[in-house]
Amino acid sequence: MADAAQRVLLNEFKALSKEAWTHIELVNDNVFEWSVALIVLNPDSLYYGGYFKARIMFPRNYPHSPPDFRFARPLYHPNIYPDGRLCISILHPPGDDEMSGELAAERWSPVQRVETVLLSILSLLDDAETSSPANVDAGVMLRNQPDQYRDMVKKDTEASKADIPVDFTMPTHETAWKRTEEKDIDFDMSWEDSDVESFGGSESDFEEMDSDDDGEGEEEEEEEEEEDEDEGEGGKKVGGK
Repeated sequence: MADAAQRVLLNEFKALSKEAWTHIELVNDNVFEWSVALIVLNPDSLYYGGYFKARIMFPRNYPHSPPDFRFARPLYHPNIYPDGRLCISILHPPGDDEMSGELAAERWSPVQRVETVLLSILSLLDDAETSSPANVDAGVMLRNQPDQYRDMVKKDTEASKADIPVDFTMPTHETAWKRTEEKDIDFDMSWEDSDVESFGGSESDFEEMDSDDDGEGEEEEEEEEEEDEDEGEGGKKVGGK
């Protein structure tokens, strides 16, 4: 079971390493423990520009059981406990929960992946659930004193930048989109190239083939016309007899 989990996690790690919105590293080369930073690239978010570092611990039977996620710097947020743990359905064990009223579709399942979890957490930052908050004070402040709450968010966002590694270049909304567009362009170009080369020739080769075909067609038409003239002349001679 652990070997299967290790293979799954290595594949997920490689895929997420290419994303601009997260910065991940293995802790002591242990694939079951990741150091993760969530990078908010949405310029409309109060958390824009933040580098929110966290630790993810994976069970040996992953993905049948959910990972454990904890922020290194606890954020003042209705759904984040003071110790950095999260109150989010996707990290709760599989199956319906009658006590909380959560349905299986809202909770962890083996089809979920690390990317799904991280994107859900990014969404949660700006879309807090205040009906049953993990941090009651933060929930009350968000409802009754939104301006003061925003000040707390800005404070946390600025503090998070202290965790940015010295050799790491923080992406921005603009650079992230540029990177995505460049990937799309490279993909289109490689597709066009392969579309031609897959037939064993270049575009000029196909043009030459077309011109050769046209020349052969003209020669065939001239030969047919000559044959018709010969047949016509032959017909006159026979009739004359």
